[in-house]
Amino acid sequence: MALADLTDWMNEFGKPGYVWYAKRLSGNDTLANKSHQFGPYIPKAFLFEMLPSIHRPEVENPDTHFELYLDSHPDVRTIRAIWYNGRLHGKTRNETRLTGFGGAQSALLDPDSTGALAVFAFRPETETTAAECHVWVCGGEGTEADLVEERLGPVEPKAPVIWRPGVSEPQAELFTKAPPPRASCWLHPNEIPENWLITFPTGREIIEKTISLRPGSAMNVDARLMKRRTCEFEIFRSIEEASWLPKIKEGFHSIEGFLGLANTILQSRKSRAGKSLEYHAAAILEEEGLAPGTAFVHNPLIEVNKRPDFLFPNVAAYEDPSFPASRLRMLAAKTTCKDRWRQIINEADRIRTKHLLTLQEGVSQAQFNEMTDAGVRLVVPSDIHESYPETVRPHLITFEEFIGDVRTA
Repeated sequence: MALADLTDWMNEFGKPGYVWYAKRLSGNDTLANKSHQFGPYIPKAFLFEMLPSIHRPEVENPDTHFELYLDSHPDVRTIRAIWYNGRLHGKTRNETRLTGFGGAQSALLDPDSTGALAVFAFRPETETTAAECHVWVCGGEGTEADLVEERLGPVEPKAPVIWRPGVSEPQAELFTKAPPPRASCWLHPNEIPENWLITFPTGREIIEKTISLRPGSAMNVDARLMKRRTCEFEIFRSIEEASWLPKIKEGFHSIEGFLGLANTILQSRKSRAGKSLEYHAAAILEEEGLAPGTAFVHNPLIEVNKRPDFLFPNVAAYEDPSFPASRLRMLAAKTTCKDRWRQIINEADRIRTKHLLTLQEGVSQAQFNEMTDAGVRLVVPSDIHESYPETVRPHLITFEEFIGDVRTA
């Protein structure tokens, strides 16, 4: 599909009356893991809002049907939504499911869609009309996902985005409810440095705050990375809300003013998401005893105009022809890798195997084979390994294992 088609789609279904649910498809959403799930996971509370007719606890396993239009490919299905509420009737299950997608022939279940950004635009069910859902599964080597994220902000693995076009204060939908205090890293206004409310903190400053709230002495590398990512996002959102929500509540005198602030907020989110994983990785490398400039270099300039995210051990070794290439390493850090892994193939000519740290929840077997043939090896935190096909898991390495390899290279 052309980008113009996606733009038209977003304009058509980005109107009042629709609710968007955007997520990165995991290996459990598609058929990449050969799981028993019948379609992409959508939270029960959200489905109850879109399909109130299945929220009938007095009925065992209430269900309904609605039309789902997969406009990106295209494909039309009559989908069944069911609430398995056996727990309320003396059994064990309590979950909602969507079925009827047609197996791997649907782009939503195609293993090669693992990691893709999918947008579900629901027209909620009413007492007189059935629900309807229009879906776009992004392709185009990442260009379509970029276009969607221009409107929604970053959509990361395990962090779906809900958007309700046309609400009375649409900017407020950029903020979700604050997590419970201090069980999380959410900062109350009196905990936020005053200068951060004047000039938004840099990504590095937020990472430093994250580390102070989630020190790593008691956690292994992989757990530390995942917990800090969650903590950092909570810190970011709390600062974001304290900075922008008062301005939003003041209201706007023009559409241009509203659009300007909304774009500032979205760009801030994209900027944070773009470098977050790199900064976390750099901090952990130092904590694990790898000295910057000696044992690793972050964003070095090599071969005239190439900048890998991380080079091991350093530029001098890389540029020394007598230093064995087998002892060189490079690491790229990309939150999602489906459409962007090819970017790293030519980042360091002397290094045959390119390591890629990612938080993407699975890839298809075909995608994995293509990466492997191109010399890319995936570095995936241990908690995410089960999201990958069983045949792929033995070939993944954890971030902790990668650091161990660097130490012995």
